[in-house]
Amino acid sequence: MDNYSVEYKKWFNFKELEQIYRTELESIKQDEKEIHERFYAPLSFGTAGLRGIMRAGINGMNRYTVAQTTQGLSELIKECGRTKDGVVIACDTRNNSILFSEIAACVLAANEIKVYLFDAPRPTPELSFAIRELNAVSGINITASHNPKEYNGYKVYWDDGAQLSPDHAKVVSDRIQTLDIFSDIQTIDYKEAISLGKIVVIGKEIDEKYLSAVLAVRISPQAIPKVADRFQVVYTPLHGTGRVLVPEVLKRAGLKHLYCVSEQMIPDGNFPTVKSPNPENKSCFELAIKIAEEKGCDLLIGTDPDADRAGIVVKAENGEYVPLTGNQVGALLIDYILERRKSQGQLPQNACVIKSIVSTELADKICKEYGVTLLRVLTGFKFIGEKIKEFESTHEFTYIFGFEESYGYLPGTYARDKDAVSASLLITEMAAYYADLGMNLYDALLSVYEKYGYYIEDVENIQLSGSDGIEKSKKLMKSLREKVPDVLGGVQLDSFSDYLSGKITQGGKTTETGLPSSDVLYYTFVDGNSVVVRPSGTEPKVKVYYMISGKTSLEAKEALDRYKSAFSKLLD
Repeated sequence: MDNYSVEYKKWFNFKELEQIYRTELESIKQDEKEIHERFYAPLSFGTAGLRGIMRAGINGMNRYTVAQTTQGLSELIKECGRTKDGVVIACDTRNNSILFSEIAACVLAANEIKVYLFDAPRPTPELSFAIRELNAVSGINITASHNPKEYNGYKVYWDDGAQLSPDHAKVVSDRIQTLDIFSDIQTIDYKEAISLGKIVVIGKEIDEKYLSAVLAVRISPQAIPKVADRFQVVYTPLHGTGRVLVPEVLKRAGLKHLYCVSEQMIPDGNFPTVKSPNPENKSCFELAIKIAEEKGCDLLIGTDPDADRAGIVVKAENGEYVPLTGNQVGALLIDYILERRKSQGQLPQNACVIKSIVSTELADKICKEYGVTLLRVLTGFKFIGEKIKEFESTHEFTYIFGFEESYGYLPGTYARDKDAVSASLLITEMAAYYADLGMNLYDALLSVYEKYGYYIEDVENIQLSGSDGIEKSKKLMKSLREKVPDVLGGVQLDSFSDYLSGKITQGGKTTETGLPSSDVLYYTFVDGNSVVVRPSGTEPKVKVYYMISGKTSLEAKEALDRYKSAFSKLLD
């Protein structure tokens, strides 16, 4: 009998299996393919934690996989001798998020580990902040970020407020594999754990401290009040956790005219007004655009369900509402922060901006203009968090700003993960500053392009569905390593970086990347343009990033088309 069939029978025959899961398993007993999908392998635990479809089985997010993972984390905390330091738990507004957070709390409490549990859904960055504020050893956030409604996830953080390191993640993963999902899990009744003080409920007191930290990242606190009588913003939390704190922080910053999308202010894990709650997609702003057209607003902000990513839509020259990419917003924020700090005499000599290796090269040009060091890290905000921690120890640099192209920004050191609450505040402040100059953010972007050149970034997703999706991904990456092109789209290759081996090949010489090992390929061409390829960390797909520039918008677009066409042939 196949292993997946054995696992299915084990679950089906477990006498105490919750009825909702038993009904699921009963409904698929004749569906071999579905049984295989749910039981062929457990969800993989890594530095990003867990993420998967909510369903019965070892390859799903459910009460049993959540409990097993928490038991594995408990073993790590006990090995470190830090049970008294406690773990902070938060969740987003997804279906089952509150349930899963309470299950995790009960497992930790049963292992004699103190738990701080938020009284309602909260943004991911507030969890990161709370870990540091409460001197906790770890944190758990039940969220699947911007994934569709069928998904949920389990993110784990350590005492610095950043996501779990590879070494700690491996310990947890190894412990999980030794645990029987039903018989080896310790737990306690939720109400009993609270009455015994093993679970401490937290809420508004942390909100206030977090909001104070967010307000402290403002560059020009007077910018919003200066134009408040005429400046208008539309905001949508997309049914998520930004619904309380984003409007509150904007109000405290002096914004008078904030129009929230009422239908999307309702916390709802089914995300009924959107196909997917991802602020990268303009379709998520349909309701917000209607309000903006009616009120004459220039800025629309949207945050994802756990409020760590922020997307914006602005009015273009022709009056059309257009979304800005994460790279464009990141570049605008860097230019605004550095220019304002310099003009105010508040730009440290050792100032440093950090970006991921797949984020726009425009950031490099802007930082060079202001004499600011720019560092590149691997994809994943934990690597930006690691640099902040390093700077606190070495004092080599002063952290100014960090961002990823995937709509993640962090303008302060109070948290160690991307923060859509502070990003919403700083974007609004920046827009208000330009409004006082008679410009909106679209105008500001064109001004940046005129000064530094036109930059276009694009991402292609190669979907590799099925239970063998991960294996297909590995084969594709292997084939790319074996056929590195000398020329692509008529342009000579300048350097090739393989972050898995840690080697950069350029001009016949080999040097070190200086970054941790990661399955990423980086092609740089003699015209300064780049193509980056990496597997997704959470889904069975490979992502191809194009980072292209030109003297004009047309030149950049033509170059992008050439590179995409040439690379698609290489993939074929």
